[in-house]
Amino acid sequence: MNESSLCDRIEQYYATVPLVFAQAEEFGSLRLFVRKEAGAPYYGGPGHARPASAGGRVSPGDIDRVRARQRELGVPEAFEWLAEVTPSLRAGAEATGLPVAERPLMVLDPHHPLPPRDLPAGVTVRAVGAEDPSLPAVLALPRLAFAAEGTAVGQAGRAELMAVADRLTADGTAATIRPSLDAGHKTLVAAFAPDGTPLAAGHYHPASGATEIGGIGTLPAARRQGLGAAVMVALATHARDNGVRTVFLAYAEEAVARIYARLGFRPAGTTLLIANQPARGQ
Repeated sequence: MNESSLCDRIEQYYATVPLVFAQAEEFGSLRLFVRKEAGAPYYGGPGHARPASAGGRVSPGDIDRVRARQRELGVPEAFEWLAEVTPSLRAGAEATGLPVAERPLMVLDPHHPLPPRDLPAGVTVRAVGAEDPSLPAVLALPRLAFAAEGTAVGQAGRAELMAVADRLTADGTAATIRPSLDAGHKTLVAAFAPDGTPLAAGHYHPASGATEIGGIGTLPAARRQGLGAAVMVALATHARDNGVRTVFLAYAEEAVARIYARLGFRPAGTTLLIANQPARGQ
């Protein structure tokens, strides 16, 4: 696959996958994705915008109109786009005072084998279905992982995880995810301790033969055991086994990128986004 074809595939994915979860509103050169129902699961954050067409010019006026609509909806002023495909959006965003952050992408070599990873004694890795009793805890895990950024072993463990899981059950978050899992719009994979406690988790949303793997997080108290890499391999393998041809991801830290490189991922362009917008959650 040449670089142009790869960018086209990723661009098509970013333009398509939010429509599984949201409706599109057009603002000239920009398209805003608005979740179909309040509280419903959403890909990319609650109301992000991107170019309506690849390579087009984006005007500051269109950016202002989208931001006004986002404020009306009560969602973050979030934008996301491929630097290589729509370079004009960066200048337009910065001209309106929005800070732009870079998020490098990596893609998995389609011919690279993914052998199972070694796991600590008693740890298992599996997909998590809609009726799996561990679902609330699996959904809670990234919240703790991303609250304590980095790869160092931290304090948060099973007690903290169960407390967040209870909140996600009580507020209905877990229930809103179940239809997406049942329909195959979302796949969750987690590594479990012998007692059933989720230790690491991640997800992917397939669309148009491509997927971005995201939400890879390890319970802070369980870090430095290769659990995140094991979940990554399981997700990529699951995606390949279900017809996904292009598997890619974004990263924020070079230490994490080196792990992905050892798994067979290589650089594949850059996503630009408005800084401080929400990360993709579970």
